[in-house]
Amino acid sequence: MSKRLGSTVEVESVEEFDTRIADGAIDLSGWHLQGLDLRGRGHALRSVEVAGALFLDCELDPGDEVSIQARGALVFPAVPGVPVDSYRATLYDAEELYEGMDASYEATLDARVYAWSQQERSLDLTLTKALHDHSIDDALLAAVEGRRVVGVMGGHALVRGSVEYAAAARLAAELTRAGLTVATGGGPGAMEAANLGAYLAHRSPGNLEEALEMLAAVPSFAPSVRAWARAAFDVRERWPDGAESLGVPTWHYGHEPPNAFATQVAKYFRNAVREAVLLRVATAGIVFLPGAAGTTQEVFQDACENYYADASSVAPMVLVGREHWTERLPVWPLLTALAGDRLMASHVHLVEDVDEVPSILGGHGESAR
Repeated sequence: MSKRLGSTVEVESVEEFDTRIADGAIDLSGWHLQGLDLRGRGHALRSVEVAGALFLDCELDPGDEVSIQARGALVFPAVPGVPVDSYRATLYDAEELYEGMDASYEATLDARVYAWSQQERSLDLTLTKALHDHSIDDALLAAVEGRRVVGVMGGHALVRGSVEYAAAARLAAELTRAGLTVATGGGPGAMEAANLGAYLAHRSPGNLEEALEMLAAVPSFAPSVRAWARAAFDVRERWPDGAESLGVPTWHYGHEPPNAFATQVAKYFRNAVREAVLLRVATAGIVFLPGAAGTTQEVFQDACENYYADASSVAPMVLVGREHWTERLPVWPLLTALAGDRLMASHVHLVEDVDEVPSILGGHGESAR
């Protein structure tokens, strides 16, 4: 896949490189070539101008690397000794993050990356994280292009087998059937429930109920992440090829493993970047299920986006649970006071349960933050 952003051409496959060269490209200035195996393509590289081109973690024959650097290209090699690909062109999936789980959760890519990220701060560590998150950001924006994305936010502590967990799953299933792409924070609890519902959206209601029963046998990722994740993969094996949804977790919260039901996973190191991106891609609005500090933070981050937005960019905010958001955590009075006479005033909603959500979101046209 390639993208042209102004004068920048991002080339993320060898096939795309070959096609552009065959079509007559003679100047690679502004090209960003990412993770390509360009060995054996010395003739093509010598036939074009490369000054101003950026080669990120590309495999090159030794003579070609010397040649393109001498002619003005910038070559960034892979950072040695790290468990992540800093220049990856695609999002993760659950299989990749949980590879090695049969041995133990600690053996998985997800756990190894978190352990690596906790080492003493160094230039290599900081640079690798920044490059990785930039690549994930780029891949995420490509993945959501043309989609109407609805965010479903909620607490990580919600356990499998609870009424609230099942309600979150049914909500996400209905939103997915309505043509929306569900996006969550990618972790456990309400986030997993929403990704589960999206995954099984095109199966029968009985299949979802059966899946909920299977998962309830392992209510939480504590004390065993492996057992918790294994139950999820059992559901996926029982019903393969589920509908797409998005998870946007972070290694900042390393104690919270990613759920296995998001089909595309944009996992970040920097939580602040992750939060901002998740809100930005949710162009069709955000549903806030009962949660604690993290969900409250997301409510007001989204409120800030809507407060300053123009009419074309305001997206719906739906808070679920009157008692939770008016008494336990009285977010609603402050949110409505903030909305006041702003454009966002008609876009903030408080409902009692999830059954009221789809009709609210269905009444709004597509917005773009």
